[in-house]
Amino acid sequence: MELTPMHKRVIALDVHQAKITACAVVEHDDGRLEVTKRDFGAFKRDRRALAAWALEVRPEVVVVESTGVYWKSPFAALEAVGIVAWVVNARHVKAVPGRKTDMADAQWLATLARAGLLRASFIPPRDLRELRLVARPRQKLVGAASAEKNRLHKVLVDAGVRLNVVVNDLHGQSARAMVKALLQDKPLHEVLDLKGRLRASREELFEALSTEHFSATHRFVADEILQHIEQIEQRIARLDKYLLEGLQPWQAQLTLLQTLPGIDQMGAAMLLVEIGADMGAFGSAERLASWVGICPGNNESAGKRKSGRIRRGNAWVRRLLCEFAQAAARTRCAFKDKFQALTIRKGHRKSVVALAHKILRTVYAMLASGTYYQDQVVDYEALNVARNAPRWLKMLHKHGFIASPAAA
Repeated sequence: MELTPMHKRVIALDVHQAKITACAVVEHDDGRLEVTKRDFGAFKRDRRALAAWALEVRPEVVVVESTGVYWKSPFAALEAVGIVAWVVNARHVKAVPGRKTDMADAQWLATLARAGLLRASFIPPRDLRELRLVARPRQKLVGAASAEKNRLHKVLVDAGVRLNVVVNDLHGQSARAMVKALLQDKPLHEVLDLKGRLRASREELFEALSTEHFSATHRFVADEILQHIEQIEQRIARLDKYLLEGLQPWQAQLTLLQTLPGIDQMGAAMLLVEIGADMGAFGSAERLASWVGICPGNNESAGKRKSGRIRRGNAWVRRLLCEFAQAAARTRCAFKDKFQALTIRKGHRKSVVALAHKILRTVYAMLASGTYYQDQVVDYEALNVARNAPRWLKMLHKHGFIASPAAA
């Protein structure tokens, strides 16, 4: 089959850890086709040489196969000289049999790009790409903190301490203070004095804080874990501060996203650095959902739908959306009703993914139009009246617009 060319000057890059294989396909005015193949290293001088060579070719399209994180440096080098490359999904450019060499890969990539068969992946602006370096480690640290908290819980249970039975959050302010005092081997009455506003009585806490089997080994291990938890929490706080300061130019979009049930300030910030604020880069909510990998998959043959399993996409966004979905399902809004209806038919896990898909489509509509979220179930006017009516009535009585009950 002959591929009809759509671009006359194309460069394709097959990127590896230590080498960049480039192939330029240029169609001259007389119809002559010139194919140039070059190898470049991966160091700074090599990337500069690649950018200079690309400027000489004057390509209409430059495509780069998304290989791990190795594509980022060549992409930045090309961007620095004014060339915006297309980063393409490796699944879309798999070589046909017999073409598996680096140079053949690059030439096949150039052939597909010349025929217009490739579509560029979404790459956010440079500022947001740099903030991704903050947001993604933060997600990892939050997971590490959760794992360490579970380890501390297991050590305390092994020692016979059942504080988690009488408090909702073992790492709340009062519970954390009591655990620290326990690890410092303070008398039990001093530990109980730190209960603060906990609902549990002193008698219940006394039974839960039994230290009969709390050995020196338990105390040492629990103290090490607790110190690690606090170190991680301090690192997360520093990352949060840096991320929010870097997102000051997008403060309007941050405020907009926080009106959606289930999304707080940090959730909005971490979502924004992943998908950006310009929804024109995706074109439609369907394309955004496909890029994230949160929409149902297409697998149909002979008129039968075999599977709707979601495809691979941006795992960072998918994780955030699932967290938003589970939080929104616990609020008084339309998302809660949707989740309950889905759970009956699909079960909990599939319902979370389906609700995450709905939230993403809502996010797209909000960012594209610049409008705040308005829930179809919640009566905002009634909520506003319920919140402010006592104050309004008090002021009306005070200024004589309504007779006070005593006067009547």
